[in-house]
Amino acid sequence: MKTKFLHFLAICLLTGSLPFALNAATPPKAGEKAPGFALKTLDGQTVSLGDMTAKGRTVLVVLRGWPGYQCPLCTRQVQEFITSAPGFAEAKTRVVMVYPGPADGLKAHAQDFLKNKQWPKEFTYLVDPDYAMVNAYGLRWSAPKETAYPSTFVLDRKGVVRFAKISKSHGDRTKAADVLAEVKKVSGD
Repeated sequence: MKTKFLHFLAICLLTGSLPFALNAATPPKAGEKAPGFALKTLDGQTVSLGDMTAKGRTVLVVLRGWPGYQCPLCTRQVQEFITSAPGFAEAKTRVVMVYPGPADGLKAHAQDFLKNKQWPKEFTYLVDPDYAMVNAYGLRWSAPKETAYPSTFVLDRKGVVRFAKISKSHGDRTKAADVLAEVKKVSGD
């Protein structure tokens, strides 16, 4: 029995498909409090999730970040959110995007990702070096050339998850219009 398990574990490690269930953290679900974190902006300011949610509704978007290249699906999703920025402003909802990856060179890759994007001043863009936040949320995609499962969470003022979607593929991302509809279900706080 032990030999079969070790064989199974070796195959999982080699293929990068270690079962999600073995991850110590599990992603927060609707009704649960989101784990707190503090990450830095590109200009070095530390931002905590608790400070953001205390100001009102918050949309937390976890991108794939830097898997060794700039993800075109992340770019498309971010552009869609940028285009929808007036709707988020009208709904008095903050949008926080997290760009994870290996710490070495992550800030430069994150800056490159923002190039040619008209970043709304109401949006917050954070880097997650070495996956600290991603690991705390159970979102680490450990397959080769992967970083994090693309995910979206709508949080209320108390930091409680009101909506959660985790994509186990590159596609199937949450659309900005769908997130705005979920935001409107959360009482104005």
